[in-house]
Amino acid sequence: MTGPRPIRVLVVEDDPVAADAHMLYVGRVPGFVAVGKAHTGAEARRFLDRTPVDLLLLDLHLPDVHGLQFARSLRAAGHHADVIAVTSARDLAVVREGVSLGVVQYVLKPFTFATLRDRLVRYAEFHAAAGEASGQDEVDRALAVLRAPAPAALPKGLSGPTLERVTGALREAAQGLTAAGVAEAVGISRITARRYLEHLVDAGRAGRSPQYGQVGRPELVYRWVPQSR
Repeated sequence: MTGPRPIRVLVVEDDPVAADAHMLYVGRVPGFVAVGKAHTGAEARRFLDRTPVDLLLLDLHLPDVHGLQFARSLRAAGHHADVIAVTSARDLAVVREGVSLGVVQYVLKPFTFATLRDRLVRYAEFHAAAGEASGQDEVDRALAVLRAPAPAALPKGLSGPTLERVTGALREAAQGLTAAGVAEAVGISRITARRYLEHLVDAGRAGRSPQYGQVGRPELVYRWVPQSR
């Protein structure tokens, strides 16, 4: 006896490194399979025309089309795959527009595997619900699973607000920052700054390289890794 069919996911992301990372993330969540990736809206459309897909992990800022416009064109063409939108934009008007186009969740960049796993697991619970609801309470519970995800846990000792401040400082520094520079900009200790910076490196959102001075050991300089929004 075979188990339920895995949920088929197409990753639509123009940054090749991010696309590969997102496919790996999807593949690590039981019950999901990444069936392919596309770097433009046109490429995604060609893929969907030939391959069944249940869910799109869709970056909203593609080089040839905005993600919501792309989702609208899919609905008009009869494609019914759900959408988890990936974006760094925090415009609630975009969120509201997406609801009517099959956008079931939003993931804000930069995000970790834990964040995406939480969204996918909750989507799987919603996706598995079948049959007729017995009443309003059951409908509400099904929607609550989808619409009210628990915040993904950061590594022990890290906080979301501080991570946002470290991320902001790094994004504004065109030449990069050392841990000491981040510590000064954010108002935390150098050791704490290094922990947040290493977390961003692990998540693929920052890179690091040695900076050689005249004397002593080289310092590590951290730089934000830009991705499409």
